[in-house]
Amino acid sequence: MKMRFAVCSVVLLLFCGLGASARADVKHRVGVGAHYWVAVEDIEVDNIEQSGFAYLLSYQIQPLWLLKFELALEQLPKYYGGSPDRVYAPQAYVIAGGWIYAALGVGVLYSDGDVADHPFYAVRAGVDFPVLPHVTLDINANYRFMEWDRIHNLGDELSADSVTVGAAVRVRL
Repeated sequence: MKMRFAVCSVVLLLFCGLGASARADVKHRVGVGAHYWVAVEDIEVDNIEQSGFAYLLSYQIQPLWLLKFELALEQLPKYYGGSPDRVYAPQAYVIAGGWIYAALGVGVLYSDGDVADHPFYAVRAGVDFPVLPHVTLDINANYRFMEWDRIHNLGDELSADSVTVGAAVRVRL
């Protein structure tokens, strides 16, 4: 139920932003990026990675000067959360700020037909600055509040908060 509420809230916010976009100078950006993640606490379970690289694709819409919405799909490596397969994490963010920004996000883990029972929540801070006309570089740090519960039937819920540092290059359409 909470997941449905979170997804509906993000969709509603996106539509509100799109409605305002008819009257504003709306910016659309697509990007690719990578980040390095580390589990905050030691995880004493075999076949679980505690750090590694992840890759992402993202789409951002900026309906207002200091407000952006982001949809992203992240690909995590094998053995993330104990899964023998790659793990995917669709996620959505509300971003406030300009070159220096803060963001709140929600996402879910998916691997080999299994979807996590609980979403994860993220807090992000970063800098997003132009490197060329219509091209920006986003350098950020994230803290994710997450539990690995149903990824590859671990049996137990593991509190696996993580910290990430990453970068993305985005092109304005």
